[in-house]
Formats: sequence, C-alpha cells, structure tokens
Amino acid sequence: MSAGSEAGGGYDVVVVGSCMTDLVSRAPRLPQAGETIHGDQFFIGFGGKGANQCIQAARLGARTAMVCKVGKDLFGDNYIENFKSSGVSTEFVGQTDRAATGTASIIVNKEGENAIVIVAGANLLLGREELSAAGPAMTGGRVLACQLEISPSVSLQALRTAHRKGVKTIFNPAPAIPDLDPDFYPNSDVFCCNETEGAGDSFIGALAFYMAHYPTVPLEEMARRANLVAAVSVQSTGTQTSYPFRKDLPAELF
Repeated sequence: MSAGSEAGGGYDVVVVGSCMTDLVSRAPRLPQAGETIHGDQFFIGFGGKGANQCIQAARLGARTAMVCKVGKDLFGDNYIENFKSSGVSTEFVGQTDRAATGTASIIVNKEGENAIVIVAGANLLLGREELSAAGPAMTGGRVLACQLEISPSVSLQALRTAHRKGVKTIFNPAPAIPDLDPDFYPNSDVFCCNETEGAGDSFIGALAFYMAHYPTVPLEEMARRANLVAAVSVQSTGTQTSYPFRKDLPAELF
C-alpha cells in the first residue's frame, strides 16, 4: 500500500479505469482483412489505458491509487503485483471470478502504427459499488483521471463525484465511442484525446502528475513537459516498460 493510503487517502493522482494484459505481435505491416502474415516478435506486457496512466504518474513521483477490477486468474494476480512493485496503491483494485482479466491483442508495424482488439472482461464489472468504496480517495485527492475502456457511465460518475468536490479532472475519451454523453465536458477540467495509445497514456499520466504537483504552472507549460516525457517513451520497446522514471529525465522538467 502506498504512502498516500497510509496518510489517510491523500493521493496526488487517482485513476479510475482499465487494466489489460497486452499480447503484442510485431510485424512488417498490419494485415488486411482475411490475411495471415508472419510477425517477427511477440511479448506479453502490462497495459490498459487507466493502468498505463497511473503507472506513468507514479514513476514521476506522484502518490497514486488505481480504481479497477481484474479477474481471479494469473493475469489478474500478476497485475496486482505489478501495481505494488510500481508504488501504486492496490486498496481499490478488486478481483472477480465472474470474468477474466481484460486483454488487448496488439499488432504493431515497423512504422509504429498499431491495430488493437480489446476484450474488456473484468473491466466492465467495475461499477457503482466500487466507486462508492473509493469515494474518499477520489474526492480527497488532487487529480482524477478517467478513460473509456470501462463502462462510460462509470467514468462519468467518477468525474462528477471528483469535480463536485473541486478535484481537478482529466478525461481521455479513448477508445472513441459514438454519442458521447455531453455531461462529460463540464465535468472535465482537461478533455484530452489521443491517437497513439502508449505515448498518449504516458502524456496523460505525466500531465496528471504536473497538475497535482505544479498547480500554478500554466496548462500549456504542463502540456509541453508532458509531451517531453511521452517523447521518451516512444524510444523504447513496450508500453509501461518504456515509461521513464523521474531520475531518468532532465532536471529542468521538475
């Protein structure tokens, strides 16, 4: 359990969102419909937009908590250990036997473009009961971040709850859905879209860190610094494995 939890729930960043086990294949190009091609590399990693953003914020020094749900399976057990080893509080990470841990099958071509199929699994079982249990952490923190790999209504409820209490909120409307509830807009202090998943999540996590630790810095400057953090992530393989730690970044970013 993180320092934030020991201090009574005073987290810098709380993320309500998804955990995915990434099944990544690298290939010269993306296959066309009905086509089978040969890849040249495969690996399993930790992903999910919510978890990615939480991990990046933690690596920069934020006291973080993750509100999510995983399966009672090997992937779920491993993910909980991943959070603990990254300094993320697991107080609000639930496990269920009603669905498997979410997975993402990812194909990446040599230009870095990707095609992703997600099976949300346990992520879609995150609901009002879990949000209620995490309420004090969500309303007592500095920044709350949400995305759309869980039920949109759950993300919206989390944003409303935090925003009503004056917590700064970030909404990452990805993966994009049709007919987004317009109430997302007034409950999001920052509404930030992205195309490149891994680097986009690094950016959001870094932005959450800066909003929590440097609230008087102009948003444009926070975004500039978060961009520089995300730029480091695209220089390494993998998603969370590519996210930089504070000690590996230029001092002027802090």
